[in-house]
Amino acid sequence: MAAMQQESAIRTSNAARVLIYLLLLLFAFFYLLPLFVMGVNSVKPLSEITGGNMMALPEIWTLEPWRKAWSEAQVGVQATGLKPYFWNSIKMVVPAVFISTVLGALNGYVLTKWRFRGDTILFGLMLFACFIPFQIVLIPMARVLGIFGLAGTTWGLVLVHVVYGIGFTTLYFRNYYAAFPTELVRAAQIDGAGFFQIFWRIMLPSSGPIIVVSVIWQFTNIWNDFLFGASFADFSSQPMTVALNNLVQSSTGVKEYNVHFAGAILAALPTLLVYIVAGRFFVRGLMAGSVKG
Repeated sequence: MAAMQQESAIRTSNAARVLIYLLLLLFAFFYLLPLFVMGVNSVKPLSEITGGNMMALPEIWTLEPWRKAWSEAQVGVQATGLKPYFWNSIKMVVPAVFISTVLGALNGYVLTKWRFRGDTILFGLMLFACFIPFQIVLIPMARVLGIFGLAGTTWGLVLVHVVYGIGFTTLYFRNYYAAFPTELVRAAQIDGAGFFQIFWRIMLPSSGPIIVVSVIWQFTNIWNDFLFGASFADFSSQPMTVALNNLVQSSTGVKEYNVHFAGAILAALPTLLVYIVAGRFFVRGLMAGSVKG
């Protein structure tokens, strides 16, 4: 009797597991369906899209839409594709991510291992900055960029994203460093190590998981940002997202949907690759930060 009950429980467990997997596959299908439509239609001639089924595989495979989106499509008033704006985004993202991550690590280090009067209030203000809507800072930031002579430049966008990202990176590193053994810091101080020696030789080498979290978070937010790029950049410094919008809006007459799909994939490809390569480290770093916070 017990064996029959155990066998029945196993069958029920297996059926439940199969049902869960089927539901997950169904959700994954609907989630990936837009990407499939974009990918398939980006390698079709336009005639197959306007006069056929967008879900069908191409009858004629072509990379011409990708070439036009990258180097020949009309963007705004310039006869150029997304290529120069891709490099604008790279020149904006790399320094902004690096600077905001380093400053966040320093802030987290100071707020946990070099306590001072009012540090909790300061951290609360920095945390509050994470919830300030983008729209509120547009006019003040435009004034600041004008005063510094950075309006319409890539370095102006770097400054904007560094300022807006410091709150998040400080939060991540502060939570991560909160459980780091303070005794190690005190012992290093007794041995004569200074502020930056402790930071570079003790804190940073143990910060790999949270550095990955900070880099992925900042990279994704900065690369995908449209509002700041549209507000503070000119034609020579526009990032990829603004150029993609111009690409879509500049089409006159028949919309070149295959070119638009190819351009959208090109714009999304860097963040997609980042999550494919380092996504598991992002989750581990978040869990480490939450446990240690």
